[in-house]
Amino acid sequence: MNTRRKVLAGMGAVALGGLLWQRFPVEAESIIDVAGEADGVDDSYFPNVPLYTHEGEQVRFYDDLVRGKIVTVNMMYVDCSGACPTMTSNLRRVQELLGERLGKDVFMYSITLQPALDRPEHLQEYVRQQRLLPGWKFLTGEPADVERLRFGLGFYDPDPEVDRNLATHTGMLRVGNDRNQRWTMAPALANPERIISTINHVDGAMVHTAYKGNEATSRLG
Repeated sequence: MNTRRKVLAGMGAVALGGLLWQRFPVEAESIIDVAGEADGVDDSYFPNVPLYTHEGEQVRFYDDLVRGKIVTVNMMYVDCSGACPTMTSNLRRVQELLGERLGKDVFMYSITLQPALDRPEHLQEYVRQQRLLPGWKFLTGEPADVERLRFGLGFYDPDPEVDRNLATHTGMLRVGNDRNQRWTMAPALANPERIISTINHVDGAMVHTAYKGNEATSRLG
């Protein structure tokens, strides 16, 4: 069985996943994480669609952004007046905590839910307004491609009425290691240190996943 299929098929109920993580983080990770042998890319779960970064660079989602990497992925949109700015601010702290690991060991991506409105120049301005550091890519593309990617990553609700509400798709952060096909999630508003622990949980090179005060975890090798 394709392990990505097993992982992501159960990840569509974003709100339920968030409740699991908040109440039983270890159990939620054991339910959702799968560490399996490498196999071919299942395009229905990792659509290799073309996208544009906020810097105007054209990329392929799987080939250029995910293949063989440890990544975090969330969804947002520039016009969001609800939780998006707060979540972006919280993830900026995650970005700071990653330090030199960002862009080398861990890669952060945010995909707009309104690709027809949020073109690269709009995302670039959003990055400037939010005072984000380099190394975190904001992505847009054709609406059909972004919608396919949203479903492929599990950012959807099985109830069509709920799914039409953009705000229901912005609360979670996908965290994954494509190299060993280990995927989990965390609420985007979770304590940044706990999000770092979740990232470390999928990173086989990390000695342990806990933070002690301000001391970062160490790496093997």
